[in-house]
Amino acid sequence: MKLRMPILILTLTVFFTPLYAQDVTLTKGTPADVNMSAAILKAGVKLFEDAVEKDQLKGAVLLVARNGKVVSHEAIGWRNKEKKLPMKKDTMFRMASNTKALVATAISILADEKKLSFDDNVRNHIPSFDNYRSGYIKVRHLLSHTSGFRIHSLFIYPLMEKSPEHPNAPNLQLEVDRFGKIVADEFPPASYEYSNPGYNTLGALVEVVSGEKLEVFLKERIYKPLGMVDSYNHEIAEKLDGKLDRMSVVYYWNKSEGKWTIGWKPGDKPMLPLVRGSGGAICTTWDFAIVCQMFVNGGIYDGKRILKPETAEEMISKQSVLSPEKQKDYKKYYGFGWAIGENGVFSHSGSDGTFAWADPNTKVIGLVFTQSKEPPVKTGGILEFKQSLPAVFFALHFDIFSYRRLTYANR
Repeated sequence: MKLRMPILILTLTVFFTPLYAQDVTLTKGTPADVNMSAAILKAGVKLFEDAVEKDQLKGAVLLVARNGKVVSHEAIGWRNKEKKLPMKKDTMFRMASNTKALVATAISILADEKKLSFDDNVRNHIPSFDNYRSGYIKVRHLLSHTSGFRIHSLFIYPLMEKSPEHPNAPNLQLEVDRFGKIVADEFPPASYEYSNPGYNTLGALVEVVSGEKLEVFLKERIYKPLGMVDSYNHEIAEKLDGKLDRMSVVYYWNKSEGKWTIGWKPGDKPMLPLVRGSGGAICTTWDFAIVCQMFVNGGIYDGKRILKPETAEEMISKQSVLSPEKQKDYKKYYGFGWAIGENGVFSHSGSDGTFAWADPNTKVIGLVFTQSKEPPVKTGGILEFKQSLPAVFFALHFDIFSYRRLTYANR
């Protein structure tokens, strides 16, 4: 199905009525409530239905909101095709790098409470960083991927094993302590390079400064206050309050065989035996839409002030410029935990197929959550589907999948 919309139609789809940041909560609404086109939203959903029918995706949950009104929330396809379990609106997803926005928020909460500063040297809190080059890494360098670290893995492998000296190994702080002993390749602030170790370091920093485990801090300071009742940080049954079966199977595209294979299913071992800062969160679309709305609101949601307005603004402001080879159609930036577009739109994706996007100017939020990792790209097939999606589904001029391709490349 070819869907090509003239720019004039697109600009008329959403009326740009700037609003000052206010405490808006998510409620169900209709497209007419917020001057959006029901026909265009329906056409966007049809693109995903067609993709599932053609086996280009196994399933997806879509959510679009504007001014707090959720005008489209659809579950399509399968969360477990083999068991004939359909995708549901409350399906829980492995979020992978969408976790970074949550960890950056945790750090920012501590900054608001003056327990640390964005300009603190990491060595002030983690002694192993007190060495040549690594000693100059500041918290803001980790947040914006400009630390100078060039460690191209989540951790240093193999992970530490239990021993009389470290009976609780492996754990986040022990593994991050090993990063500090590796000298940064460039003096910070260095050129941008997406860094999972950097965000794992931030996760450990949350633990050191707060005195709480990362998953406890996220639950008590973000999930509970925001009413994110289906959000967790480790895909094991004993940490999911009996909700393991609500998680989706993760499918990987096997290029050599030309078919989908199961990469993970509920009940399998977790990707790692520890909670990390670079990924690992589990959310529903509704829960993560709350996070997006909190930032659109300027750090508050449903009467709960999570961040100071100026801190929320700093997180979704341009902090670093992505490398030249990433700059194809327009400039891209990174804030603190979010990718930033030239027009101020903030977004992030996860390598297992999740994507979230928000425009603080038009107050539009869009989420596309799948667990179909790196779907097949072919001319006239999923490629056209990807190119059409931003215009048809969100009805705005923003190529969200360029960010998705970017973040896939950096996993």
